[in-house]
Amino acid sequence: MAKSDKTHFGYEEVDWKEKQGRVAGVFHSVANKYDVMNDVMSFGIHRLWKRYTIEMSGVRKGQRVLDLAGGTGDLAGKFASLVGPEGEVVLADINASMLSEGRDRMVNEGHVGNLRFAQVNAETLPFPDNHFDCITIAFGLRNVTDKDKALASMLRVLKPGGRLLVLEFSKPVLPGLNRVYDTYSFKLLPLMGKLIANDPDSYRYLAESIRMHPDQETLKGMMEAVGFEQVEYHNLTGGIVALHRGFKF
Repeated sequence: MAKSDKTHFGYEEVDWKEKQGRVAGVFHSVANKYDVMNDVMSFGIHRLWKRYTIEMSGVRKGQRVLDLAGGTGDLAGKFASLVGPEGEVVLADINASMLSEGRDRMVNEGHVGNLRFAQVNAETLPFPDNHFDCITIAFGLRNVTDKDKALASMLRVLKPGGRLLVLEFSKPVLPGLNRVYDTYSFKLLPLMGKLIANDPDSYRYLAESIRMHPDQETLKGMMEAVGFEQVEYHNLTGGIVALHRGFKF
């Protein structure tokens, strides 16, 4: 069945080709406050979610890693240390402003030599087949217009035996957590966005995009449908976030 020519930008229905530009506007707006807002809106817990992702990646010396939607480099910097000078990490993002922030941060932290930067669209990755040992995408898949196409593109550039890790906001599974989470998302998040980043609309979009993202089982099924195997997910913080992992064989 052909896909609709409409998709969602948060709760708003927009033309398929319009979403990418709208999402770009959000991240151009918040790029210089991105790290501060991450710490404030997650109470610092995002660091633990990302540490768990790194532990589950199994990345080791000499490997080649692609960090998609890599933003300011939280994962890429850690991977660069893990793979060593004989390995390679590509910090990739579709958004030029976010990529610029990430490049500046990585250079300031001394991550040079084995770390490259690339402005790419996850749906059409410009890398050879069977190229990477590991791909990560943290809090970026929900912003991709065609998620199925992006997942298939990721599978293509992974080596046999390679793995994809998707860290993303998901659906709370603890009883009573949904109500608290809704209050936080739709009242406190935009307020924090206004006070810290002077941009309540972008953080209202964030809350809406989380609600429109596939739940844990749906995303698992999407990964399996494009060819990933041994797909599993781990709920973090009561399912507010989930880490999905799948392998290419």
